Amino acid sequence: MQPQVAHTTVLLDEAVEALVTDADGFYVDGTFGRGGHSAAILARLSPQGQLLAIDKDPEAIAAARERFGADPRFEIVHASFADTAALVAGRGRAGELAGVLLDLGVSSPQLDQAERGFSFMNDGPLDMRMDTEHGESAAEWLASAREEDIIRVLRDYGEEKFARRMAAAIVRERALKPITRTRQLAEIVAAANPAWEKGKHPATRAFQAIRIHVNRELEDLEALLATVIDTLKPGGRLVVISFHSLEDRIVKRFIRREEQGPAIPRGLPVREADIVRRLRSVGRAVKADADEVDSNVRARSAVMRVAEKVAR
Repeated sequence: MQPQVAHTTVLLDEAVEALVTDADGFYVDGTFGRGGHSAAILARLSPQGQLLAIDKDPEAIAAARERFGADPRFEIVHASFADTAALVAGRGRAGELAGVLLDLGVSSPQLDQAERGFSFMNDGPLDMRMDTEHGESAAEWLASAREEDIIRVLRDYGEEKFARRMAAAIVRERALKPITRTRQLAEIVAAANPAWEKGKHPATRAFQAIRIHVNRELEDLEALLATVIDTLKPGGRLVVISFHSLEDRIVKRFIRREEQGPAIPRGLPVREADIVRRLRSVGRAVKADADEVDSNVRARSAVMRVAEKVAR
């Protein structure tokens, strides 16, 4: 395992305060990372409480076993949080979760280790996989992807307005030499960006988009949301911390849809008691305060949303 890199957990107190409402409950930390949230959850649980932690990253799994392996209340699984419903059902606990926590995006250790290939700031192999044991690396995808697919990924996942120019440059350059290094890709993308934003590296959106695609981040989020309500007990909570608008938009719309219930045709006589509302939002979206942002720049874009399963 690589040496551990310092990682500051964003919205730690706010997330755990919102999540843990029953000290004896069964909880899921769907994004263990380096265990900041898990440690705080365990500190609030009684001896009867349980925490199932999940992570795609083998290094996170090793860190979890080293840090919490002796705690009988704790279990770590190498998987995606998209598999939460199956993992909970496999333990005979479907419909019994007191809460699910997701801290989305890439962690500081992943960004800071050049060999992981997430960052354009440090030259390394162009990998970007959270799970280094499975799947296609960024370099492998870029080597074979159609230009139209590269455009779609850069546009849809990076909200990159120069996606077409960047994709054309990638296809042109890969015909001359394989694109296998982060700095190499960053230079290609930067050269294709005619309008650099002040204070932002011109490859920022492209790297975000490719990372999201390689790791199926939005698909995993949609899969979790599609099944999470059935895993929760009445009063159980969903807490999600997002770091960009694509994730937050998905979570916001999901909570709103489940809070409002299914659309009713206009003029159809339906009693309020007959409308199936499966969630209620808890408070407003929470953002890091100025002190946290000053001490951890990653907190600047964090948005936390909380919802609770409605008892019927």
